[in-house]
Amino acid sequence: MTTANAQTITFATTKPESLWDKARRRFLRHKLAMFGVVTLSLLIFVSIAAPLLTPYSPIELDLRAIRQTPSAAHWLGTDGTGRDVLTRVLYAGRISLSVGLVSVSISMIIGVIIGTIAGYAGGKVDMALMRLTDMFMTFPSLVIIITVASAMGPSVYNAMLVIGLLTWPSITRLVRGQFLSLREEQFVRAARSIGVSSWEIAFKHIFPNTISSIAVAITFGVANAILLEASLSFLGLGVQAPTPSWGNMLRDAQSLNILEGMPWMWLPPGLMIALAVISINFIGDGLRDALDPRSIL
Repeated sequence: MTTANAQTITFATTKPESLWDKARRRFLRHKLAMFGVVTLSLLIFVSIAAPLLTPYSPIELDLRAIRQTPSAAHWLGTDGTGRDVLTRVLYAGRISLSVGLVSVSISMIIGVIIGTIAGYAGGKVDMALMRLTDMFMTFPSLVIIITVASAMGPSVYNAMLVIGLLTWPSITRLVRGQFLSLREEQFVRAARSIGVSSWEIAFKHIFPNTISSIAVAITFGVANAILLEASLSFLGLGVQAPTPSWGNMLRDAQSLNILEGMPWMWLPPGLMIALAVISINFIGDGLRDALDPRSIL
């Protein structure tokens, strides 16, 4: 009798699992997503802790140690001006990851605002904003980014600004689509019936329901921004020497002699770019699978 009562009490007090709890559980079970989280966390940690992990400066020259092979003193060798490659790779992570985060933040703000207005207002406003978005999406983004970056001049801040200002259309279309599907739902009609303002309905009632989709888009956007920054820096239009970034480290190692005989100068930054992009994409895949309504319900 006591056991039965205990079982009854346990059953009665057990709370049903919420949708967010189910999504979190599915994400934690996603092996590739967990690999991405661990890898990205390590990259961020070693980039932040670079001054504690290496005794060398990322910008000071050492003409006595030019192009040395990996050794106990320089684990990944040195570059063409005697700078420690490991040190520059670690410090470069700060720049490349920061460019990705800042530029995506800019594009997210622009994309969310335009997508919200277009999706909720509809009509001529929606048509005008979508034509503007389509115009930006007509041309290859990399070509436009290179052109604008050339006009603005090479710098890390210009790289962040250019990437952020020219990569918002995809987020705009995503947010607009979410608003179009949600603005006629029952909870929105109920809010309108009690006199809630359009501003509150858009940002307090509809927008929270789009956060899961936006979160997935942000992860892929960060990976894309890292690749774009590397491309700009490789072309000399992004981060400028002596400040290290993974892209300009590859640019410094593009000669045939280095590619064939000095892999320690180009392999580490290339691997860091690959690891960062792959890990972020894995996290995005995990979020997409975990937040998929068909898999949660």
